Amino acid sequence: MEAVLEILKYTIPALIVLVTAVIIIKRFFDNEEQKRKLDLAFENEKMINPVRLQAYERLILFLERISPESLVMRINKHGIKAKELQTQMLAVIRAEYEHNLAQQVYVSPKSWEILKSAKANLIKIINQVSAKIKPDAPSIELSKALLESIMEMEKQPTTIAIEYLKKEVRELFF
Repeated sequence: MEAVLEILKYTIPALIVLVTAVIIIKRFFDNEEQKRKLDLAFENEKMINPVRLQAYERLILFLERISPESLVMRINKHGIKAKELQTQMLAVIRAEYEHNLAQQVYVSPKSWEILKSAKANLIKIINQVSAKIKPDAPSIELSKALLESIMEMEKQPTTIAIEYLKKEVRELFF
């Protein structure tokens, strides 16, 4: 019995030291793992933020390019008919949108939905205004009617989307 007590006298403190060492080492490795994860996340942010910012820039450029004023200035040529202008404007909007589809990876789902809504509303406006103009009328009539319709609006769909994207950029990056 005395021998057992003598053995316990040495093994219990050793076990306490061992358990303490294991706990300390585990905490140390857990902290190191967490530090590595934070460093990796920080490095990823440093690499992805410029790409995300560029995506917002590209989407704002897309919205500027499909604004009615921009479309009319770029597409309307002397001698084309209203129907042809409508077709070309819709084709440009779709092409620009398809060109920027990948940008949705870098922006919030809400931003992308607002952008899609702006595009859809703009197409709807172009089609509604075009329906009021004879297809074989000069394109200037459609241009004029479209710009008048846009000017009557409190805010254009593209302007609303641009303002939202700018707001989101300010919240994310500044």
